Amino acid sequence: MKIFLAILIFGIIFLYYKKNNSKKTKNLKLDKFKNNLQSTQTNIERIFLREEEKTFSNPNINIYIGSYDNEDNINRKSNIHRARLSKFKKSKLNGEMIFQDNEQRIYKFNNGKKVYL
Repeated sequence: MKIFLAILIFGIIFLYYKKNNSKKTKNLKLDKFKNNLQSTQTNIERIFLREEEKTFSNPNINIYIGSYDNEDNINRKSNIHRARLSKFKKSKLNGEMIFQDNEQRIYKFNNGKKVYL
């Protein structure tokens, strides 16, 4: 009876140990990558990155900077605007097309005349 009880206790401890060790992952970096790939936050970030790429690649798309935008959004949008100005020499910001000449001066057209900013 004592031998049976000892084997039973040993078996329960062995199964408990095996169950706990099977939960531990072998490769933490791989699991982190999988979880990051499947998370909804990552998918949302990808959508925003695609939108930013479209906005960056086309200077005719309007960038609207509103008074209710937080500081991070304002910085991100202004950086896109500056990058478009340096790449395409024009960018649309808050409904106005803004241009940059060869001397790095920024201007817009108002009633057919150049107005330097």
